[in-house]
Amino acid sequence: MTLLSVVLPAYRVQGYLRECLDSILDQGFDDVEVIAVDDRSPDHCGAILDEYAARDPRVTVLHLPDNVGLGEARNAGLDRATGEYVWFVDSDDALKPGSLAAVAARLRVDQPDVLIVDFERTWPIGKGRRSGMRRQLARSPGPDGVDITARPVLVKTIHTVWNKIVRRDLLVKLDLRFGTGWYEDVSWTYPLLAAAERICVLERVCYSYRQRRVGAITRTQDARHFELFDHWERAWQLVDGLGERADAVRPLIFERMVWHCMTVVGNDHRLPRRLRRRCFLRIADMFHRYLPPGGYAEPPGKDGLRYRLVARRAWAPYWLMRSVTRLGRRAAALGRSVRGAVPKVAGRLRRGPSGLLGRAYYEFQRLLPVDDRLALYAAYWYRGVACNPAAVYHEARRLAPHVRGVWLVRPETAGQVTEPHLVDGSRAAFRALARARWLVNNVNFPNYVRRRRGQVYLQTHHGTPVKTMGLDQQYFPAGADLDYAAMLRRCDAWDFSVSANPFSTQMWERSYPCRFEALETGYPRNDRLALAGAEQAAAARAALGIAADRIVVLYAPTFRPEPMALPVFDPQRVADALGPRGLVLVRGHYLTDDRFPAGEQVRDVFDHPVVEDLYLAADVLVSDYSSAIFDFAVLDRPIVLYTPDWAEYRRQRGVVLDVVAQPPGPVVRGFDELVALLRDGGQAGDAALRRAFRERFCAWEDGHAAERVVRRVFLGEPANTR
Repeated sequence: MTLLSVVLPAYRVQGYLRECLDSILDQGFDDVEVIAVDDRSPDHCGAILDEYAARDPRVTVLHLPDNVGLGEARNAGLDRATGEYVWFVDSDDALKPGSLAAVAARLRVDQPDVLIVDFERTWPIGKGRRSGMRRQLARSPGPDGVDITARPVLVKTIHTVWNKIVRRDLLVKLDLRFGTGWYEDVSWTYPLLAAAERICVLERVCYSYRQRRVGAITRTQDARHFELFDHWERAWQLVDGLGERADAVRPLIFERMVWHCMTVVGNDHRLPRRLRRRCFLRIADMFHRYLPPGGYAEPPGKDGLRYRLVARRAWAPYWLMRSVTRLGRRAAALGRSVRGAVPKVAGRLRRGPSGLLGRAYYEFQRLLPVDDRLALYAAYWYRGVACNPAAVYHEARRLAPHVRGVWLVRPETAGQVTEPHLVDGSRAAFRALARARWLVNNVNFPNYVRRRRGQVYLQTHHGTPVKTMGLDQQYFPAGADLDYAAMLRRCDAWDFSVSANPFSTQMWERSYPCRFEALETGYPRNDRLALAGAEQAAAARAALGIAADRIVVLYAPTFRPEPMALPVFDPQRVADALGPRGLVLVRGHYLTDDRFPAGEQVRDVFDHPVVEDLYLAADVLVSDYSSAIFDFAVLDRPIVLYTPDWAEYRRQRGVVLDVVAQPPGPVVRGFDELVALLRDGGQAGDAALRRAFRERFCAWEDGHAAERVVRRVFLGEPANTR
């Protein structure tokens, strides 16, 4: 029999599901099965689970025909579990490294009914923080491997199911199932703790509990929080079914019920103000209904006062006490904010786009009406007309001719732009930022730009991610100095986020946890590549002055963070390997000044404004961890990954996709190996690799991505993805 069954329900967690599965399966622990339950999730959860099951026999996937909710999904997983113990894990959380082995050791030695493990809370920004369980247990020491009457503090640990590993035959004996609705943990955990005779504690952090900005029930104001009372009533029914044991545990569970309910009514994130009095009075009803005949141990301090007020149904005094406490906390927070703002304000007392005068004019313009016929476009920090915004711009001119499109560009590039444009820092630019109906960018606008009511912000991005993006960067040296709070404020302005493929959707959801609509359309900039044939490729070569019979290799490396440098690359040696008809185009990253000496068979194309021209002209792409590999794959031409610094890049920048393990073509680690590969004509590699890569990352690229984006964003039509 397998020792441990991990039951993993999944619903709308595509951004976190891979991290959760990896945290379980990558621990090198085999005495485990994962029962993954797709609760009819409308996103890509089901496909992700199938992907993992296809490559790991420890994973079994259940696809439920209907969405049944977390409780019933757990029940479905439990019914398929075969392990001696069951661990219910939430699929937006993660297990800590080594936790499975540590848990297994305790289970084998102590044979508990329930094993409670410690956990950490993690937030979008910053390091995780260990729970207070260790201190809580230290204040009330007692024996291990006993029930809650012998060690009452156990009932005061967090009531969630994910920090408890339970003997499966105990669940079968109790016929303990999860209820439906919110707070389903309550009516499962407390009957379990009441019935268990041998509860052990592992004071090791085994679980990471994610505090989500978007989508978490604990941060959702809704009347459904009243379902708490339904689950407490169900919990009492199950506890009362334990016979004489119920009398012994009743005072402990009663005190916990009152504490829990009072925590909910006092939480600003859960109940709208209009419902709090009603909730308080419902707690009072529960208090008198379930008060033990012999009373209970009233806690000291403010908790005890709150309990007395609820017993007397004294709403007004309770609300006054709560309001005074909140007022004190807010005053202290305001003081901290003011002290932190003084140096920032002083630093902004200067002229310029991010200075006081420019911002004052921008703020004034925000008071004036939105221009319903104006769209403001930007790309690559105002470098020019390029990328996805350019493709959207041209398509909007066709489908929405009533919209006037204008570009925001840098002063030094303004002379090269032929489309209508405004210069960054000008009054006209501030006016457009404040009043344009549509804001379109492939990066973020500066911090001072805030979407106002009536504006629509389209974030197109500029590549499928290999490297970490957004909040994921904070865990690696290259992202150590970024202001992630400011980043989140910028991303909170997005209304729409364009995805080139399902993987991008998943990564954007995790890296930028904000309330935007994902547009699963493919990349607008790739429409030209998807529709291109031999005629378009020949035209691109002719425009570049490249003969039809040349063998063209495009080298397009990604940006390396300090202290990394571009790996050795001698374009002339590559050209020599290709023979007399060979031609090497070298395209340095726009964030660098990497240039290469030109020759008869070598061209530096750093300054060429349209990278798609270069893709169409090339026979082969040599790249590394650049998003160029996904765009070039649309053409279904050979791609070679030149990755001598892969390990260092992963350490410095961090990656979310192992392109070396799942490449679009041959992978070479050294320059001599690259030269030999091209000399021997091995660049085509295994056709199956490129086919699998294209199926995963290019399936939406059909030449109509820009049209889908424009119809949704500019014309307000329903989403039409792929």
